[in-house]
Amino acid sequence: MSNQAKPIDILLAEDSETDAELTMDALQQGKIRNNIYHVWDGEEVLRFLRKEGEYKDAVRPDLILLDLNMPRMDGRTVLKELRSDDRIKAIPVVVLTTSSQERDIHESYGLAANNYIVKPVDLVQFFEVIQSVQEFWVNVVKLPKK
Repeated sequence: MSNQAKPIDILLAEDSETDAELTMDALQQGKIRNNIYHVWDGEEVLRFLRKEGEYKDAVRPDLILLDLNMPRMDGRTVLKELRSDDRIKAIPVVVLTTSSQERDIHESYGLAANNYIVKPVDLVQFFEVIQSVQEFWVNVVKLPKK
């Protein structure tokens, strides 16, 4: 396991205010230092990653937590766009969604999602899942250098 020297940069793409707040709280309460950047929809995800408009100074995230069902551009379309862009396609993406539909799971992995997690309804389980995702992606997995 690694001793994390610098914070991990996490981009959270979540349109539900409640889910976004819970996820950010779980990440902040974890044992791992991180910087969390939150966007509300898929179009904003791509602007952030491509450093466009108000995101011209955005950091390249180490990890993306991506909701599938967002307005304006859903997570599936974001995955397609992200994986077709050589500048950003190597960024790991964890789909974090309420959908347990087999079709959504297959499609997400087919679009090169790194993980697919169904959000637990139970608050304690939700916090445990988010913190275990964070722990896995920081201390177990070797992330690409920025």
